[in-house]
Amino acid sequence: MPRVKGGPATRRRRNRVLKKAEGFWGKRSKAYRSAQEAVNKSQQYAYRDRRAKKRDFRRLWVTRINAAARLYGLSYSRLMHGLRVAGIAVDRKILADLAVRDATAFERLAAAAKAAAPA
Repeated sequence: MPRVKGGPATRRRRNRVLKKAEGFWGKRSKAYRSAQEAVNKSQQYAYRDRRAKKRDFRRLWVTRINAAARLYGLSYSRLMHGLRVAGIAVDRKILADLAVRDATAFERLAAAAKAAAPA
């Protein structure tokens, strides 16, 4: 059988991997095999953490909303139930932002939720 070297295609493939490995430390950015392993692992982490990021932020928002709600005598679940019953549609991201940046607006929402939800 004739010998197949690959030439330009192989070089292109290797350069693509090495380009992605720029900034990695030591051999991981210079040697193709080490770079390929590092790039594959980094892409796995990136894929996983794009999903984890959504969970982490929701968790942060819930924690902030709960802490702010307790200042007005409500638990997180009672606040959210009260807002739903009152027909106030505000997502957790905005609620958490109000809790941190605009206490008066959050207080009005908490009062509305308290009035709407049965004790």
